[in-house]
Amino acid sequence: MQKAFEYLKQLKENNNREWFAQHKSEYDSIVKENKIFFNQIYTELQEYDKLKGIHIFRIYRDVRFSKDKTPYKTDFGVGYSRSKPMLRGGYYIQLEPGNSFVGGGFWGPESKDLLRIRKEFEISSKEIEKITSDETFIKYFRELKGDAVKTAPRGFDKNHPAIDLIRKKQFVVMRKFTDKEVLSDNFQKEAVQTLLAMRPFFDYMSEVLTTDLNGEPLI
Repeated sequence: MQKAFEYLKQLKENNNREWFAQHKSEYDSIVKENKIFFNQIYTELQEYDKLKGIHIFRIYRDVRFSKDKTPYKTDFGVGYSRSKPMLRGGYYIQLEPGNSFVGGGFWGPESKDLLRIRKEFEISSKEIEKITSDETFIKYFRELKGDAVKTAPRGFDKNHPAIDLIRKKQFVVMRKFTDKEVLSDNFQKEAVQTLLAMRPFFDYMSEVLTTDLNGEPLI
């Protein structure tokens, strides 16, 4: 990982196509090493969860609608998807000097799924609050994160006790890692343990999204 971090630091200072082309062989070598690392995590995670696939993100940025026209990302990222439709939620790892993290959750739920989640919290937020207040959850993630609308969504009471949960439009968890932690021999183990700590949250949300408000299976 040391080589990857050194490369990303240089790329950040030289984020242009000419520099990238001159260092393409170095990039290709690092990508191969990253693939081995990401696949090792996939194999370990697969022992405890049913995964559908692995997606290693490309380094090329889509600049069509961005004011920032730098052509390359300054991180290496990978996503692991669970076996839908029964198992919901996705795992993610980002490796970037000064901004590495292991995370997961529901970044952009479909409108029908978002409404189902909000309705569940409206009926009772006890289960999700139990999960997010568990000592293991707090140890790894501290809190449930995600963007939220400014006021109560249409059809929901702004004074509902669980309004802070209901206002959310994303439901994500994240654990940040220092560069020293990422470069340590223990990082792979810590990354896997962090991903596995998401399971109670994922399993609960999967149950919500595969049943109706009466708890009857939809699938």
